[in-house]
Amino acid sequence: MGIDLPLLWAIIIGFGLMMYVIMDGFDLGIGIVFPFVRNREDRDAMVNTVAPVWDGNETWLVFGGAAMLAVFPLAYAVILSALYLPLMLMLAGLIWRGVAFEFRFKADEGHKPFWDKAFMWGSYIATFSQGVALGAFIDGFEVKDGAYAGGLLDWLSPFSLFTGVGLVVGYALLGVTWLVMKTEGKLQARMREIGRPITIALLVAIVVVSLWTPLAHPEVAARWFVLPNLIVFAPVPALVVLATWGLLKTLRRDSHTAPFLLALLLLFLGYTGLGISLWPNIIPPEISIWEAAAPVQSMGFTLVGALFIIPFILVYTGWSYYVFRGKVKVGEGYH
Repeated sequence: MGIDLPLLWAIIIGFGLMMYVIMDGFDLGIGIVFPFVRNREDRDAMVNTVAPVWDGNETWLVFGGAAMLAVFPLAYAVILSALYLPLMLMLAGLIWRGVAFEFRFKADEGHKPFWDKAFMWGSYIATFSQGVALGAFIDGFEVKDGAYAGGLLDWLSPFSLFTGVGLVVGYALLGVTWLVMKTEGKLQARMREIGRPITIALLVAIVVVSLWTPLAHPEVAARWFVLPNLIVFAPVPALVVLATWGLLKTLRRDSHTAPFLLALLLLFLGYTGLGISLWPNIIPPEISIWEAAAPVQSMGFTLVGALFIIPFILVYTGWSYYVFRGKVKVGEGYH
């Protein structure tokens, strides 16, 4: 029996995108929670927690885009054509934020407030644009003769705007719990304080999206609410409730790592719910991974390269986080 290359590549790309959500999520989340912290030294400490690793976090975004182009060229062409504007806004936000990241450390005192705002707004724009693109992806695309046949603004809908806000809340929670793990003292206490309402807000966003999606898309409802799928998928909402309860509990205690791990679990469960809703379509609502796949020869050739490079990415990423492990104190850091 031969290897199902489209399925294998879908798993690899899904893994890459999940790694991006995890690693750039808390990175962007730090900028999102900037407005809740006014002290200059505290803000410096927040940024210092990711200073050695932030640019490497976006490796997975590049990997996912390149893999999509090579392995699912139809999906790449349709999705990028449909989501041109939000994806361009996302890239602009990431670039603006990256520039602000470097300049805020080197600017004089008179210009630091400007770069703080640039760092914050770059984080908000990039995250909100990702969430809008996600919502538009769930809504699906009009495809005719192998090309995107919709309008320039079809991505703009109440649902996509809500998912944009929801992702901002999700990344904010990752940022807060990351800072609980990496900081101490008054800054850590402040993160615990704002972490609880953000957790509740994320739970509300998950519930709304979980109800809105099947109501707006009968094909998703048909997948969720039929046996045996209903029994198989039932643990997901139960785990969401348990993870939220555990997160609220650990934020009240002197836990350092547990809140971050539970926040990751919440985001992973949301990601799992998305996969369950859309599988096996890579261009919702109708085009599957097998229909959008490149020729077998192309997938096999690129698979060799991917299996060679992914372990290197994982090793250098793990090593960098290991080297810069531990707490970052106010007034100290990596410049």
